[in-house]
Amino acid sequence: ILPFVSVNQILLLLLVLTVCAILYNKVHQVPSALKNETVDLESPEEMEEIPVVICAAAGRMGAAIAAISSIYSNTEANVLFYIVGLKTTIPHIRQWIENSKLKEIKFKVVEFNPMVLKGKIRQDASRPELLQPLNFVRFYLPLLIQKHEKVIYLDDDIIVQGDIQELYDTKLAPGHAAAFSDDCDLPSTHEMVRSVGMQNTYMGFLDYRRQAIRDLGISPSTCSFNPGVIVANMTEWKRQRITKQLEKWMQRNVEENLYSSTLAGGVATSPMLIVFHRKYSTINPMWHIRHLGWSPDTRYSEHFLQEAKLLHWNGRYKPWAYPSVHTDLWETWFIPDPSGKFKLTRPDS
Repeated sequence: ILPFVSVNQILLLLLVLTVCAILYNKVHQVPSALKNETVDLESPEEMEEIPVVICAAAGRMGAAIAAISSIYSNTEANVLFYIVGLKTTIPHIRQWIENSKLKEIKFKVVEFNPMVLKGKIRQDASRPELLQPLNFVRFYLPLLIQKHEKVIYLDDDIIVQGDIQELYDTKLAPGHAAAFSDDCDLPSTHEMVRSVGMQNTYMGFLDYRRQAIRDLGISPSTCSFNPGVIVANMTEWKRQRITKQLEKWMQRNVEENLYSSTLAGGVATSPMLIVFHRKYSTINPMWHIRHLGWSPDTRYSEHFLQEAKLLHWNGRYKPWAYPSVHTDLWETWFIPDPSGKFKLTRPDS
């Protein structure tokens, strides 16, 4: 009998232990959602990094700040900003970012050495602002951005109203080093182009009286494109030696005056039109609504601008200055300069 009693006691003890274990697990059970979060924290799935290049030029740093603010506020994507400046301007832009709500962004400040442009820019007094060194940063993307296959370049006088991930997902055809916006792509902008006398063909950018331009065999009525928004493939850019090609045409312009800032597009667009002729992919038109800075009083409809993903104040009339149009859309994203050096120009200021 004794052995029988011992077995029963052992079984009872095992049963009690099992019940206790079940009760303990129920009380201390981790909710499945929290379990998943813990796993995610331990081995986070890396979001693809989206590199965005923007210049911070003296006198217009507020433009870069508004552009960055608009991008950062309208996306959940993992954006890395490459902020390109000259040695003298870098401390200011860094201070502005680190002492504002933009301190949360991921960014790298890159110094651009203007000596790379020596002998490549023809001096032109009619629009000296177009000769500023940072206007040519877009020519040198692979030298500034080392580790990325795909890069977005944006002029500073833009704001982004859409998710930058959409622009980054622009498909580039095989063999194309870049995607741009065609100047003939959107019927809604044609009236604006006509009303302010803009050019949207190669005739407005290249001097067809020059033999070197005629020898290209490009019809002067060919639609131009705007390089203020670029989605670029760095592998193709390097393989095709795009930077070297652009420099070649810059040097030829110094020698032969093939294009000038008296024409529509100044000196940065023209060599790109030559090098990328029939060799580029296109960006969704709504991702580059431009010409907002061409006239101080010609406006788009508010509904049209609300639908736009990206707005570009290319032209003389900038939204941080006066006069300008649609400044409310730009100022929404502007962050005042903590140092007080950069100030908006407004009619009552």
